[in-house]
Amino acid sequence: MCGNNMSAPLPAIIPAARKATAAVIFLHGLGDTGHGWSEALAGIKSPHVKYICPHAFDIIGLSPDSQEDEAGIKQAAENVKALIDQEVKNGIPSNRIILGGFSQGGALSLYTALTTQQKLAGVVALSCWLPLRASFPQGPISGVNKEIAVLQCHGDCDPLVPLMFGSLTVEKLKSMINPANVTFRTYSGMMHSSCIEEMMDIKQFIDKHLPPVD
Repeated sequence: MCGNNMSAPLPAIIPAARKATAAVIFLHGLGDTGHGWSEALAGIKSPHVKYICPHAFDIIGLSPDSQEDEAGIKQAAENVKALIDQEVKNGIPSNRIILGGFSQGGALSLYTALTTQQKLAGVVALSCWLPLRASFPQGPISGVNKEIAVLQCHGDCDPLVPLMFGSLTVEKLKSMINPANVTFRTYSGMMHSSCIEEMMDIKQFIDKHLPPVD
């Protein structure tokens, strides 16, 4: 762990029921902890997948209309990359890892996937947006994740991150990575939260992109 991370509590982890051959790293939203999402993910878990929900990814200025904290976002992305490296050391290849998150956690998961040199299995981006979007070049990215599968989900009644931010983000993503691999789901009446239908869509996405290998 790097020095600035010593005070961060250990992530909430749902271990795989048998040998873990895949992992989901899920980043929570502002003011939450990893426990809330670890409970939600426990309801859709697969026996060969380990779920890791870190705490305390509170980044100043990570909301769609605030002044963005570029240094903070980049540092948080490095922390996420370190978590991915840790799982690779534990024997799970990076292409068997899905990165996900809600609100600012989703924003961070998108930013990390598009900037890392670690080839990932996919991204689950819930009620979020792409941060530092001006820092990305126009047109397709050249990195290892240019073919990455993305499931982006948004409630059509979200008062905090309006649906428009989700729609703009999905258009930007489709210009950066293979648009055939970007799925955008909206949920009628859903605010800045989650719902059963969304959790089922997430389960289907995880099952598709992290199938059992044995």
